[in-house]
Amino acid sequence: MSKVTETVEELVTPIVDELNLELVDIEYVKEGKEWFLRVFIDKEQGVDIEECGLVSERLSEKLDELDPIPYNYFLEVSSPGAERPLKKEKDYKSAIGKNVLIKTYEPIDGEKTFEGKLTQFDGETVTVEVRVKTRIKTISIPYEKVANARLAVTFS
Repeated sequence: MSKVTETVEELVTPIVDELNLELVDIEYVKEGKEWFLRVFIDKEQGVDIEECGLVSERLSEKLDELDPIPYNYFLEVSSPGAERPLKKEKDYKSAIGKNVLIKTYEPIDGEKTFEGKLTQFDGETVTVEVRVKTRIKTISIPYEKVANARLAVTFS
């Protein structure tokens, strides 16, 4: 995690806690010539535009006060959307029974990308049921080998 995202996490955590929201992720990225600071928030029923606006307003005041970012940037506060990233152990636990897309740092059974139903997570292993043609295959992925993971929207 970069120094900017760590600082922003320290600033935004009390704000989201007070509003009974969850901090999902923070990104500080350069796209073209512009810098973007993106804060993703959520709650059980989903967040609305007013909640995003409120967090943005309060965080913006804190950022203006401390001025921890040396460049001009755009602040965006939003929901992670339907394909929410799985960042923390609790994200994996709450995704059990849902479809996920997982990418690994190195191949497992010759593959680095797995899409299927997350069936189990014990803190060390992520277990996913993947459809291979007409059969279901269970894949056990060591948690430390997961490069990134997110919920996957499927259309049947």
